[in-house]
Amino acid sequence: MKIAIFGKQYHTSYQEVVQELFDTLVALGCEICIEQEFVDMLLTDSALQLPDMNYISDHNFDADMALSIGGDGTFLHTATCIGSKGIPILGINTGHLGFLADLSGNEVGHTLQDILKGQYQVEERTLLQVDANGIETIWPYSLNEVAILKQDSASMISIRTAINDDYFNTYQADGLVIATPTGSTAYALSAGGPILMPQAANWVLAPVAPHSFTVRPLVVNDDVTISLQVACRTGKFMLSCDGRSIQLPAGETITLRKAPFTIKVVKGNGHTFSKTLRNKLMWGVDKRD
Repeated sequence: MKIAIFGKQYHTSYQEVVQELFDTLVALGCEICIEQEFVDMLLTDSALQLPDMNYISDHNFDADMALSIGGDGTFLHTATCIGSKGIPILGINTGHLGFLADLSGNEVGHTLQDILKGQYQVEERTLLQVDANGIETIWPYSLNEVAILKQDSASMISIRTAINDDYFNTYQADGLVIATPTGSTAYALSAGGPILMPQAANWVLAPVAPHSFTVRPLVVNDDVTISLQVACRTGKFMLSCDGRSIQLPAGETITLRKAPFTIKVVKGNGHTFSKTLRNKLMWGVDKRD
């Protein structure tokens, strides 16, 4: 099996996890390729024993599976590198919360052995596709969310929103988050949005600090087309796709629809969304118990 490894940062605090990862992959006879920038970070730790491997310097690569070492931000970065290749991604959590990267360090060895035996599940996650002038400067897809946000001003922005060309609402707010089911536990949750099961065929529209109490988060089908047009005093606003941001002029039309491909997320045996909610968000915990 050919394994591609991605990471955005490295700390000696998870040296043991990384070493076990490489040792296990070598013992299982895997071919390893690794992101060039990440291996440069690993080489700063002279105590790490790195195996022979190929380097990934651009998006022209292939693999049977990708490993993301870090937190959810690193997983999103890995998803941009994978793009539409269809390579399943396993997230190894060396960060904090970890919804996408939910495999803890002490599970790495036996989980990789299970994976090589075919004992794992793959969940397909939908993405949002963004169409707007200037979007070509960033990867125009979002696994978590698209956010329309004010910039350089304390003033609100107005976001005229249409669903399938039918005018829906003009949000007077600090911004608007349009989230996938995967992203419903991220920015949209902090904006008061609901949590969706990962396989739900929906998007969430959650305003950020809306000016009206009558405006609440909305759940829509994921087969709709959402059109947004922003007005603001400063004449510019921010468009963010999973944290990758560009500045756009007021009046620009942004169109959102379901992407024509999915991101495949690897889950080890026993790793369910329900268990993740209980462990990460203390879902259902009652102090009276």
